[in-house]
Amino acid sequence: MGSHELIALVIFLFTYAMIISEQIHRTTIAMLGGLIMIAFGVLDQKAAIHYIDFNTIGLLVGMMIIVGITAQTGVFEYIAIKSAQIVKGEPVKFLIALSLVTAISSAFLDNVTTVLLVVPVTLSITHQLKIPPIPFLMSEIFASNIGGTATLIGDPPNLMIGSAVKELTFLTFIENLALINLINLAVTIFLFTLIYKKQLKSNPEFKHQLLNKNARDELKDNDLLVKCMFVIAITIGGFFAHQLLHIETATMALMGAFLLLLLTGDKYLATVLEKVEWTTLFFFIGLFVIVGGLVETGLIATLAKKAISWTGGELKATTILVLWMSAIISAFVDNIPFVATMIPMIKEMGTLGISNLDPLWWSLSLGACLGGNGTLIGASANLVVAGLASKEGHPISFMEYLKVGFPLMIVSVLISMIYVYIRYLF
Repeated sequence: MGSHELIALVIFLFTYAMIISEQIHRTTIAMLGGLIMIAFGVLDQKAAIHYIDFNTIGLLVGMMIIVGITAQTGVFEYIAIKSAQIVKGEPVKFLIALSLVTAISSAFLDNVTTVLLVVPVTLSITHQLKIPPIPFLMSEIFASNIGGTATLIGDPPNLMIGSAVKELTFLTFIENLALINLINLAVTIFLFTLIYKKQLKSNPEFKHQLLNKNARDELKDNDLLVKCMFVIAITIGGFFAHQLLHIETATMALMGAFLLLLLTGDKYLATVLEKVEWTTLFFFIGLFVIVGGLVETGLIATLAKKAISWTGGELKATTILVLWMSAIISAFVDNIPFVATMIPMIKEMGTLGISNLDPLWWSLSLGACLGGNGTLIGASANLVVAGLASKEGHPISFMEYLKVGFPLMIVSVLISMIYVYIRYLF
């Protein structure tokens, strides 16, 4: 191992140790870790900027501005009360309903967009029912990542695989991944209701008050609401059509945000920029650079090659290894550079004699997407939910998340392994 590889590995391990210990705020330590990577020459500033995923950053900023202005209308409280009244204020039914909405939305929208719209509703209703929001937020994180795994456009790794392998169309992804993720979602929601059973109980008095509320009273500014709904409809329509239009989702989100600011005038500009989750954004930037250091020095590629060499190219063993390796690595590092490393390696296996690569592609997709549920920093949606929760006084610690998230992630990967084995390898 060369000096740059060693430095990159030490910085990565030290940064993660500090994030886990929570002695220093995760944003501070991630940014310092990224800057030390540059200072020690592991990668230069130009390369570091290249590794920052500005599509994620731009998407987050755009949607945070749109959500920040939309929140002024009271529509999130309106939706919260209406949906709680539909399920008669029962916390377990509400958790199931929110999880299903999150999963379905994440299959067709970006996970980050979905949680930015769902979390304010969740925080509003749990506050009114006087129940802890953490069980709901945890289930939404899992639902967003599981739902995103089911379609070509639901998660970036799927989009990358679909772009690299032209035979894997939108319908092919649904045919191969929708069923298994429906099973994963059902099992995960069931396990969440068991884990948080004691917390999913509401006071009959608060439930009664909520059921007797008139949801329309929450709507404060109908004129602003019309403008917000118009912009949200255009933006979400843009997300569906972004591949046809050759415009990235970040551009769509930012166009929506600044169109809304144009329509509403200057009065929301300063307020809404204050509400942007800058700590979450800078955490992402630091993390992107740290993982970029691992990619730049070839550490991720070396690990992947070494692991695959153990199987000797045998299809069954390689498929199972790709699934588990993708899941474990994606729980700790951004899955985008890992998938970018794996795609050419799997293609190379095709030239080395493996005629049917489908099991490997589906294993890579399932592992990389579902692995993000393993830790708090495993996926963008996890960090966005944690940031929003922390702002409302409900912090989710790394270890608190790990205790629940990692075992449940293992369960979903185990179910996926059985599915892949029976469907493609048996």
